[in-house]
Amino acid sequence: MVTKHLARLQFATAGPAVEGEWTVPGTAQDRYTEWVGLYGSKPNVVIQLIEEADGRRRVRKTWTDQGETEGPAT
Repeated sequence: MVTKHLARLQFATAGPAVEGEWTVPGTAQDRYTEWVGLYGSKPNVVIQLIEEADGRRRVRKTWTDQGETEGPAT
């Protein structure tokens, strides 16, 4: 089983996304942190750190202009 680690950036909640995928979790975490610094204060932006294994995705962190939450956005 290969686990993938993803960082996902959307400028609008239901809009298109930019997504990066890595096998090393630290690389995805670094990109997530970078995107939060660059875009995290903009309204409607959603940034997620995601883990994927066996075709199933698990959202680890979500950042919006309201701040960070663990798990999926509410």
